Amino acid sequence: MITISFSIMLSLLSALSSEGNLKQGYPPEAKMLIIHADDIGMCHAANEATIKALEKGIVTSGSIMVPCPWFLEIAEYCRVHPEADLGIHLTLTSEWKHYRWRPVSSIDKVPGLVDDEGYLWHSVEDVVKHATADEVETEIRAQVQRAIDFGVEPTHIDTHMGTVYASPEFFQAYCKVAREFGIPPMIVSPKSEIAQQRLRDDPTMASYFEMFSTLSSEFPALDELATGVSSAELERRREEYKEGIRNLKPGVTQIIVHLGLDHPEMQAITSSWLSRYNDFRIFTEPEMKQFIEEQGVKLIGWRDLKK
Repeated sequence: MITISFSIMLSLLSALSSEGNLKQGYPPEAKMLIIHADDIGMCHAANEATIKALEKGIVTSGSIMVPCPWFLEIAEYCRVHPEADLGIHLTLTSEWKHYRWRPVSSIDKVPGLVDDEGYLWHSVEDVVKHATADEVETEIRAQVQRAIDFGVEPTHIDTHMGTVYASPEFFQAYCKVAREFGIPPMIVSPKSEIAQQRLRDDPTMASYFEMFSTLSSEFPALDELATGVSSAELERRREEYKEGIRNLKPGVTQIIVHLGLDHPEMQAITSSWLSRYNDFRIFTEPEMKQFIEEQGVKLIGWRDLKK
């Protein structure tokens, strides 16, 4: 399993593993796992797969892309199921070739966030190059507010493609909006020796360390973040997930998955459709649930971290 932070700056959080465990009412040696579905609202096949995995599988949380065409469907689900552990997947990019979306804010308020076709930029690099921190703040605030207006009660916020971590100014905007709404932002606290090594390698990262330390005193932090596995083929993909779960350390780990169905809609949108379909299969099958139980791992969601 590939376990990484979204950017160098995430490595600067201080180690909070034992303290975090105790705060959740679990002993320091407890291994807790959030299985988190990204990209909800992106399309109908993603919504349908995620809802099934939340209700009948072992996915415990997820986050919604508010600017996307199928946001309204998942917002309706949230109104009917207020217990759903869903956050906002703050979206500042639109990466697919033929299936794209615009910002929630009017374009005149965030001109630096849109490309020549009037859509959000394809890449994180383009967002950093063209957008200002004020525009990022305006747009992510609008996305959170729109979700709330449509009946979503966000348990957390995170970021599509890691864009809010791409510059210190973007991250400051992320922190500001999190505090404004009182919604936990997804932050990660790796081992302290890693943080110190980053500081030794690049002393200019000290400012991030200070921001993260302050933020982690206000909101819960993950101890580890696993962003996925490399193989698309079902058996190898399942085994890679199992290997990562076997090696979980005490604390709170989040595994990010992307769910979809074997459907022409998903196949037309992205070449990653098979990986998404196999994630859906793996995390709705009894075998994986039994395996996690046998490893002594406790499944939790972001709502549990807020307690």
